[in-house]
Amino acid sequence: MSVNESLLLLVLASSLVPGVIIFFLPESRIRLRTLLNLTGAILKLLLIGYMLWGIQHGQIYILRYNLLLNLELVLKVDALAALFATLSAALWLLTTLYAVGYLERSPHRSRFFGFFSLCVTATVGVAMAGNLFTFFIFYELLTLSTYPLVVHRGTEAAIRAGNIYLIYTLSGGAVLLVAIIWLYSLLGQFEFIYGGVVAVLDSKYSPQLQIIFLLLIIGLGVKAALVPLHGWLPQAMVAPAPVSALLHAVAVVKAGAFGIIRIVYEVYGVEYLQSMNLLIPLAIAASITIIWGSLRALWQSDLKRRLAYSTVSQVSYIILGVSLFSPVSTIGGIVHLVHQGIMKITLFFCAGNYAETLGIHKISEMNGVGWRMPWTSIAFCIAALGMIGAPLTAGYISKLYLNQGAEIADQMWASGVLTVSSLFNATYFLPIMYRFWFKTQPQTWVQERIYARGRWETHGLLLIPPLVSAAATLVAGIFADTDWSPLYWVKLIVKREYLL
Repeated sequence: MSVNESLLLLVLASSLVPGVIIFFLPESRIRLRTLLNLTGAILKLLLIGYMLWGIQHGQIYILRYNLLLNLELVLKVDALAALFATLSAALWLLTTLYAVGYLERSPHRSRFFGFFSLCVTATVGVAMAGNLFTFFIFYELLTLSTYPLVVHRGTEAAIRAGNIYLIYTLSGGAVLLVAIIWLYSLLGQFEFIYGGVVAVLDSKYSPQLQIIFLLLIIGLGVKAALVPLHGWLPQAMVAPAPVSALLHAVAVVKAGAFGIIRIVYEVYGVEYLQSMNLLIPLAIAASITIIWGSLRALWQSDLKRRLAYSTVSQVSYIILGVSLFSPVSTIGGIVHLVHQGIMKITLFFCAGNYAETLGIHKISEMNGVGWRMPWTSIAFCIAALGMIGAPLTAGYISKLYLNQGAEIADQMWASGVLTVSSLFNATYFLPIMYRFWFKTQPQTWVQERIYARGRWETHGLLLIPPLVSAAATLVAGIFADTDWSPLYWVKLIVKREYLL
């Protein structure tokens, strides 16, 4: 086995091995569990960083393993896989720090962090999958590893949410499996390649390929929270804040969106889908989801549920971008995979801080929170402004390219959808920020913070991650034109996807 092949296995093992060990640790072994978590997270990030450097210098990372029935398990890291893997590894490190502080006094921590590590292993496996068969294996492992995290608290509400989550995701997985088997029966073995692979089939297979495409989008659309397949996501908000952050920013919804990108560009090919008139229906489905998620967010009184419906809307920006048949809109969609991740994880970290430190869950309880927890609230405001698309933020870059791409593709209706969505974003985020700073509580609340809580507004491990991710929201916006930004890497990907 070559060094490059070994690196792929090491990336998976860096979270898998610590996770398995953590399962067997007594609850009292806090320091060892934390050491294993952080060592695995840092090692994974370093390994992926090394592969990023290698891809830039022409290295090829691919590993094949023959299974039964002539099926191949293929791991491959190309530029797109490296982008998603880097996002997963970086945000996993932040979420691990946050979870250590958040669950400091909670029971069943070994079980939680064990499944937490398995979840990240599955997510990175999804990123590195080189064909649909490998993708499906890790995609379903992601479902099974996140279910125990959703039901972690063991309450009736948590169990109900977990059951809804399983019904949706396993049903979606069954549809996805049918589509994969059908496609394999037509094509035989194939890998993800730039430009797609189905165009080699005779035109008589076009009706079948259209149905298969629909099934693939349905199967992936469950995790990507496309309307009407999104019902599990708001229910899953009963999970602890680190799990919510993981579901929305790192793992589940991003795996669905990432899978759709693979299908559009590396199974069917964007040129082929355009010739079959399948891109516009996908764009319309994404647009409906964007508007519906924004509307539903407006009426949520619980902060995490409002953020959940915001995710329903925002993730479909990715799908809209890749379905407009424009390299510029594709840049906007794929870079939003990263930008939405860093913004949304910030928001969920902050929501967790308010709940854990002050016992606040409802938006109506947020009056004066900015003065009681200023650093957390500043981080929240930065991420919320990014979601709205304010200049100097990551969200502004995403929306700029999406709007320009819609104009270039002569699909100005899509630009209208984005504008309406941004107005809705402002409508459901700005009142929260107004409550933070301009609707103050009696002076006793401020005195409580100053005299009872001391210098730090909450546990340091709860405060550092949102500050880092909020700073990343600004850095990704302000330094978007540098050659180390997410935007630069996405431009490299799109040049290859469109065969420019």
